[in-house]
Amino acid sequence: MKYNRLFLLVAITLCFVTKSFSQKGNYRISNGIGITGGITQFDIITDNFITKSSNGFVGGLSSTVDIPNRWYNISFGMQLSESSIDISARPTQLSNSNSNEFIDYKMFAAQVAMLMHIKVVPEYFTIGIGPMLQYNGKLELKDEANKGYYINNYSNLTAEDITNISQFNINGAIGASVGVKNFKLKAQYIYGFTNILKRLNSETIDASGGVNSFKGNQSMLVLGGIISF
Repeated sequence: MKYNRLFLLVAITLCFVTKSFSQKGNYRISNGIGITGGITQFDIITDNFITKSSNGFVGGLSSTVDIPNRWYNISFGMQLSESSIDISARPTQLSNSNSNEFIDYKMFAAQVAMLMHIKVVPEYFTIGIGPMLQYNGKLELKDEANKGYYINNYSNLTAEDITNISQFNINGAIGASVGVKNFKLKAQYIYGFTNILKRLNSETIDASGGVNSFKGNQSMLVLGGIISF
C-alpha cells in the first residue's frame, strides 16, 4: 500500500499548524510531538455477515497545540494500523452445511485525525473527540486456502468476493488519556460514519440467498500509550 502521500500531507500539516498556532495571541503556547503505539480490536457492524472482532496493532505520530489558559487543546496526527476480523463461512456451497468456521481477514489503514482534548485534569487526564479521515486497503485473506469458502447467510458468495471494500472512509473518534506529562495510557473508540461495504454494491457478485444490499460500519477499539516530547 502506498502511504507516501499521506505521510507527506501530515508532515506538512503538523509543521504548518505548529508554526501558525505558536505565533498567535498573547498566550504562552506549548507545542508537543507524540509517538503512539498499541493494539486494536476491529469489527464491522453489519447485518450481511456474521463477524467476530479480532486483534491488530497501531502506531503513529501526533502534534499537540496546548494553550495553558484554555480548557482544551488540539492535536493533529496520523496513525497506521493493521487490523483483523473473522467472518463466518463454510467450505462447501451447501447452504444447509453445519460448518460455522470463522475465516481470518486483515485490513491495513492510514488514519488522519484532528481532535479536541478536554483538560479534565490538565497534563494528567484528557478526553478527546473529533473527526478522522481513513484510507484503507482491501480485506485480505490471511490464508489463501480460504478463497473458495462460501460466506454464511448467502448461497453462492465466496470469501474472495467480499474483499473489495470501500477504501476512503470518514470516522468519528472519542477517547481518553491518563498519565504524567511525558507518558500517558490511551483508550480510543473509532466508529465509521460511512458504509465501508458500499463498494460491494457495485461489484458483480452473486448475493442470492441473503440481503443483496451491503452495508456496514467499522468499529475499532485502540488501547495503547503515548510518549510525548
